[in-house]
Amino acid sequence: MPTFSCLHFDELSAAQLYEILALRQEVFVVEQNCPYQDCDNRDLDAWHLMGRNENGKLVCYTRLLPEGVSYSGYTSIGRVVSSPSARGTGAGRQLMKESIKKCVQLFGNQPIKIGAQTYLLRFYESFGFRSTGEEYLEDGIPHTKMILPDPAAQFL
Repeated sequence: MPTFSCLHFDELSAAQLYEILALRQEVFVVEQNCPYQDCDNRDLDAWHLMGRNENGKLVCYTRLLPEGVSYSGYTSIGRVVSSPSARGTGAGRQLMKESIKKCVQLFGNQPIKIGAQTYLLRFYESFGFRSTGEEYLEDGIPHTKMILPDPAAQFL
């Protein structure tokens, strides 16, 4: 299982930021063949949750956004990514559990809204997220908005 750390953008070293951007590009741009504007200025306001393997390699990541940065009235978890080397190990489940927990610690028990890739709806539903509506295309990939109304309930 990964070991997690969480830093605000201002606390990231250049090497940590490079690792994060490299992992996001490896999966979102290269693997998913989706050229998109990754640096969207939201990273500046985000907390960056990094999961490392036993060798210290970054294998999973999310960015945690305070209320109002992505969605009015909601905190958010975005750029959810696992390295191909970590898939099938449970790292993705652990990453989401840690992301929800860290959102509650950082922002209080506020509802969390995400833009989920549609093929992952069941994965997110297993954490209590519920779809809010219709599918839409984002950068050519089907997505669905989802809300977790009571994140702290995940830890009861």
